[in-house]
Amino acid sequence: MTSTDNLQILLTYGDIALASSLIILVLVVCWWLHLKLTATLLTAAIRTVVQLSFVGLILAWIFAREQWYEVLLILTIMTLIAGGAAKNRVTRSYKGLFIDTLIAVSTSAILVTIIAIGLILQVRPWYTPQFIIPILGLILGNSLTAISLTGNQLIEAFHEQQPRIEMILSLSARPFEAVHEQIRAAIISGMTPTLNSMLVVGIVSLPGMMTGQILAGADPTQAVRYQIVTMFLICVSSTLGCTISALLIYRRFFNSKQQFILP
Repeated sequence: MTSTDNLQILLTYGDIALASSLIILVLVVCWWLHLKLTATLLTAAIRTVVQLSFVGLILAWIFAREQWYEVLLILTIMTLIAGGAAKNRVTRSYKGLFIDTLIAVSTSAILVTIIAIGLILQVRPWYTPQFIIPILGLILGNSLTAISLTGNQLIEAFHEQQPRIEMILSLSARPFEAVHEQIRAAIISGMTPTLNSMLVVGIVSLPGMMTGQILAGADPTQAVRYQIVTMFLICVSSTLGCTISALLIYRRFFNSKQQFILP
């Protein structure tokens, strides 16, 4: 491990190997408690190293070239993967779920990223990879979690409460009125992790982005300002994503005659 004049600590491959050896402690716990997570843990650890190393090489190449079409390609791939990840986390799938999750993820994340890049940070040019790639990645990661939680709970509620919904419809209620409670509960479920993080940030925990900047030698006050901005961006994107996802799923469970169906 080497230190520069501005107290920035540069990690070596030996430091990474030492950190990786700590996984042995987790393996011991899994073996002792018979958690049956050894294979999953090893796979996750290997994928973490391989995936992040590969991404690091790609980002270094993209950062050096700064070509808008290459940056746009990376952003598109990231968004498609996020949509697929959100869809895979939903237990009960249906035809068209990927399209719904992709629309919710992309719409919320891209809109908030445009606001961050164009209005708040005022990055010029807009495709500067140092800013737009990590910001979109941060927003996508949190949005897909919120969207998958919303979708999972809403679809489960529609299946489990079908008789109740049909009974409300039989009393002349409109489709949205019949499922409003389920939609509200699902959106709250999706937003809860983000709200919980905002409630304890800086008191109980230091977020990863802020910690990373401080460890990299950034001014703590600037790290705090960036973290405040990102927390608000994540909150907005999660809210938009959950709402769009819930409305798209709601649309799938009613036909053109406003009858409740299970797709």
